[in-house]
Amino acid sequence: MESYDLVILGGGLAGMCAAVEAGEKGASVLLLEKLDELGGSTVLSSGYMAFTGTDMQEVAGIVDSTESLVKDLQEVGGGVNDSSLITFYAENQLETYSWLVGQGIEFRSLEAVSGHSVPRGHIIDPHQAIQALYKKVKQLPNVIIRFCAPAKRLLKNEEGRIDRVLYESEGAEQTVEAIKGVLVTTGGFAKDEALLGQFAPQLNGALRIGGRGNCGDGIKMAWEHGAWVNDLPYLNGTYGFHPSASGAVKMQGLAFYKGAIMVNQLGRRFVNESISYKLLGKAAFEQPDKITYQVWDQTVMDKSVADDPLYDLELLRRRRLLYITDTLEELADCIDVPLEVLEETISRYNQGIQTGEEPDFGRKTLTHNFGKPTPIEKAPFYAFESTVAMLATYAGVAVNSAAQVLNPFGEPIPGLYAAGEVTGGFHGAGYMTGSSLGKAAVFGRVAASEALSGAAIK
Repeated sequence: MESYDLVILGGGLAGMCAAVEAGEKGASVLLLEKLDELGGSTVLSSGYMAFTGTDMQEVAGIVDSTESLVKDLQEVGGGVNDSSLITFYAENQLETYSWLVGQGIEFRSLEAVSGHSVPRGHIIDPHQAIQALYKKVKQLPNVIIRFCAPAKRLLKNEEGRIDRVLYESEGAEQTVEAIKGVLVTTGGFAKDEALLGQFAPQLNGALRIGGRGNCGDGIKMAWEHGAWVNDLPYLNGTYGFHPSASGAVKMQGLAFYKGAIMVNQLGRRFVNESISYKLLGKAAFEQPDKITYQVWDQTVMDKSVADDPLYDLELLRRRRLLYITDTLEELADCIDVPLEVLEETISRYNQGIQTGEEPDFGRKTLTHNFGKPTPIEKAPFYAFESTVAMLATYAGVAVNSAAQVLNPFGEPIPGLYAAGEVTGGFHGAGYMTGSSLGKAAVFGRVAASEALSGAAIK
C-alpha cells in the first residue's frame, strides 16, 4: 500500500493551495483528482477574492480594515455564520494574498462587489491561478497529482483515526495511507440532483451550471464518519445569469450593483437590489413564472467594466443578450411588461433615490454599504432577462479554524480535514463575493499546515 504524509481529495483552489503549502514544507503529498483536469468550481467562478489591507487597495486610496471585513461577513451572513471562522479568515487573509502573489497568481483589478463596504474584490483569472499552482507543484518532487482517480471511501484505523483513502485508478480500486491526515477539498454538490432534491427542493428549475465533478462525494464520505453539517438551510441559487447560461457560454451580469433595478414580468420591483445576490436569487425565484429583468439606463451602462466577469455590460450587448431601446415604451414592449406599471415603478424609484428616501425597499447603496444609486432616466434604456443558477452550494461539513472536520458535538474527527466549498459555517445565510475563493485559499493552506504539524487537537 502506498503511503504519504497528506492525501488531498480534489484539485480546485483549496486543494492546490494545500498541495503547494504541504509540498513546500517537505511533506510527501498525493492529490487525487476525480476528473481529467484541475480546477473544479474554481474555474467556473467570477475570479473575485475578498482581501483587505493589500497593496492594490493602498494604490487605489481605499481605506479598509480587518474589522470592516469581519463586520461585512457577519452582516451578509445574517449573523448565523461561525464567528471563529470569519475572524480567523480576516486575520490570515492578507498573508495568504501575499503568498498567492508569490506563487505567481496575477491579480488584475479591484472592484466593490456583493457584500463589500469598500472595493476589496481582487480579481484573478481562475484558470491562470490554478495553472500557476500546478506549475509550482510540478517543481516539487514530493507532490504527486493523480488524475481520473475519484475517492470512494474514507477508512479509519482501530483507534478511530481517518488514515486511509479508498479510490479508483485505471479501473481498479486502490488504497493509500495518509500518515498525517486526509484533506477533503472535493467541492459541493451542485450537480447531484438527489442531494439538491433533499436539501434545496426550492431550487428545482434553477439552471445547473456547477462543476461537472461536484456531486457531493466529499460530504458523503465525511458524513459516514460522523461529520456534522452547516448552512444547508440557507442554500440559494446565484442570480444574474441569462437563461441561455446552461449552454457553453455562462453569461452573467450584475448591473444592479452598478445601479440597475430588478423587475418581474408585472413590471414591478420586488427587492432591495443592493443585498447579496444569493438573497436576490431567492427573491427572484419567488416571482411569477420565475421571470425577472434587470433594467438600467445609459448612466449605468457607462459603468461597464471591460473584461470583468460580472460587470462587462458591453459584452452582454455584443453578445446580443440585451434589449436596447430609446424609450421606456419600447422597452416595456420588448420585455412584455405593462408600460404604465414600468413607468410608475421607475418614477417612484427615481424620486426615492433623488430624495434619499427610496420608499419601497429602502435601497440606499449600490452594493451592501458602498456606492450611491442614480436615477434611471438617460436613454437608451436596457433590459437583461435574468434567472437563478445553482453554481455552488456554499454549505457542507462543519470545521473549526484549524480546518478539522467536526462531529455533532463540535469535536474534531481525528485525521480528517476539509476546506473550500465542501465546508459549511463560513457564509451563513448570505454570501460575500470573493469570500469563497478567499476561504478556499486560506483554509486550504491552514489544513495542510495543521495536519503536518500535529499541533491541532487530536
